[in-house]
Order: sequence, then structure tokens, then C-alpha cells
Amino acid sequence: MLACAPPPPRRSTIPDVTIVITSFLEPEHVRRIAATGADVRVLYDPELVAPPRFAGDHSGRPGFRRTPDQEARYRGWLAEADVHFDLDAEFAPAFPALAPRLRWIQATSSGIGPLVRRTGLDRSGVTITNAAGIHAVPLAEHALLALLYFVKAVPARLRDQRAHVWERHSVRELRGLTATVVGLGAVGLEVARTLRSVGVHVIGVRRSALAADEAARVDEATTPDHLRDVLPRSDALVLIAPHTRETEGMIGATELALLPPGAIVVNIARGALIDEVALIDALRRGHLGGAALDVAAVEPLPSDSPLWDLPNVLITPHSAATVARENERLTDLFVENLRRYRSGEPLLNLLRL
Repeated sequence: MLACAPPPPRRSTIPDVTIVITSFLEPEHVRRIAATGADVRVLYDPELVAPPRFAGDHSGRPGFRRTPDQEARYRGWLAEADVHFDLDAEFAPAFPALAPRLRWIQATSSGIGPLVRRTGLDRSGVTITNAAGIHAVPLAEHALLALLYFVKAVPARLRDQRAHVWERHSVRELRGLTATVVGLGAVGLEVARTLRSVGVHVIGVRRSALAADEAARVDEATTPDHLRDVLPRSDALVLIAPHTRETEGMIGATELALLPPGAIVVNIARGALIDEVALIDALRRGHLGGAALDVAAVEPLPSDSPLWDLPNVLITPHSAATVARENERLTDLFVENLRRYRSGEPLLNLLRL
């Protein structure tokens, strides 16, 4: 079902749109948004948002605090805005009172369903669009990297290099292996396309039927109900499904045991999709050849988690999707959606729960 209200009624234009940008955005992108119309008002001050730690960082440096004057100014902006660029999770539960004019939020992340439910935004009547597809290319590249990392035995090569050991060896080829990709949204389809381009046989898993152009991205397609049927012939399992009630804990001890010995697990979705205890056990026993984890059940990953020290684990702290051009692409999406919003056309990436 729709998590938010439908787009506003069709009309020639919605005048005097006030937009507040709630996370760091480079000046050139702010100018692009402001240039979309003379009656578009953009409220943004980098001093009022958490400073970024890296390019495309929308959470900002931990511990950021505004002065009382800055806080009053920021809250005043939230109250004036019709549109928010990015979802301010801190204030979201108070939006009905704090932001009475708010009609639309353009989020900068894709997997915001749990946050939207937790903060009550799914019951607020506010239209929410997410960033689905923005991170497709970097995540697909990361999935390819993760498979090559283990197929080409990079951990063993690094150990030899540190020990100054020159010893010839043999490794597997990626071409000809079978990868099951769970979740065939924009990212999953790009993962499938990328893996197939290097000769990997791809089985796609999605609840809904695939359109003809989507079906062309995979070699086979099935539904979550039949996931266990394909796991025994899956050399790799790539998770890129959203975190929902249905997907939470979908990969447990039974599913991991069905994978062939030496299989690789890549999680670029959410940590809640995997039973982490069962995953650690399968890795320790050597049943799995490796796990590339961009996400964890608890983030940051606790310092005492066994995953840090397992030799067959690659950890990339929720960073696989973040690249230098992220804000450029997000601004492209927002500018197009702003045009649609003002003309009454359907918005791209309307959040569904």
C-alpha cells in the first residue's frame, strides 16, 4: 500500500514553493534547486546541519549541536517549508505540529521504510519519495568486487604478502558461477546486469512479476517462496531486498546450510535480513567461503563482534553505496521530482510499504 498521500491535484503550477534542505549539500547543487523557478524559495545554511565526514554523507558528524539561536532558526524553517530535501529523523515524529505546511519529503536514502513507520510518517499524510536507483551503479560494482575478493582468494594473498611468502597458487573463475540476487528493484537489476556481463549465471528473486526488460537482466527468476529451491545451486547469494516484515530474518541457519560449501554471501541490503548468529557459525565452520557485509544487525558493528576478526569476512561499514557523485545524482532526482510536484504529475520513487 502507499505509505504516503498521493501527489497533489493536477494543475499548471504550484506557486511559491518553500524548500528546506535538512542535510549538507554542496553550493552548486543548492543553486541548481533555487534556479528551478523564481517562486521557489530555498532555505539552507550549512551551519545549521551536521558537517559531512565524507562526500555524500547525509548523517553528518556525530555530536553536532546547534546553538539556541541556530535551533530556533532551523525550527522556524521547518515550520515554513512545503518540501523537505532529506528526512530529518530527529524531528520527524514532531512534524505534524512542527511542520504543519509540509507536503512532501525527498529522502536521500532508499531503505527508509522502518524509519517512516517508527516515526509515524506513514500516518502523517505527507508524500515521501526515496532515492531508489541512485546507488545502483556503486552497489553493483561493490557486489562484483565482493565476489572477486573471495573467488580470487584475495585474503590469502594479503596474508602471504604480509608474511613475505612467494608461493604460486590456483584460484577459481567468476565466469560460470551462479549467483542468486534477492531483490530486483533498480539496484538488484543493476547487480544482475553487472554480474551477467562477466559471465555469472544470475537467478533473480522478487515477489512481483518481472516486466520483459527486467526479465532480460536475469537468466532465471523465482519468488521468495521458492528461494530454498535455488539455494543449493547458488555459488553466491546477494541480498539487496528492502527491510520489511516479510524479509526480516529471511536468511537463517536453514537457508545458509542449503548453500553449497564455499558459497559467498554478500549483504548490501540491511543487517536484519540475516540471522547474524547463524552466519557467524557458518563462517567459523568453513561452510561459507566468505561474507561481504556492508551492513550489520547493529550499526555501528559492536567492537566485540566476532565478524571483525573472521578471516573470511569483508566489512565495509555501510559505505558501498556512497560515492563522490551521490549528491549530484540526488539533486538530479529532486529537480525532476520538483518539476513533477509543481505540475501535478506522478512523482518518481514514491515510497511504498
